[in-house]
Amino acid sequence: MAHPVIDADECIACGVCVDSCPAGVLEVNDVAVVTDEDSCVGCGACQDACPAGAITEIAE
Repeated sequence: MAHPVIDADECIACGVCVDSCPAGVLEVNDVAVVTDEDSCVGCGACQDACPAGAITEIAE
């Protein structure tokens, strides 16, 4: 299963990833964070949606 890794230096905290996540496992504070990695479905929607390219899906 894949899960998102967010590069805090690249994240612009826009929230687009949160809106695109069908599992609802992301939230934005100062940067985007994964709140429940076990519930992530590994679809890659957040990576595709991120305008800053700050998210990479990593396969386990």
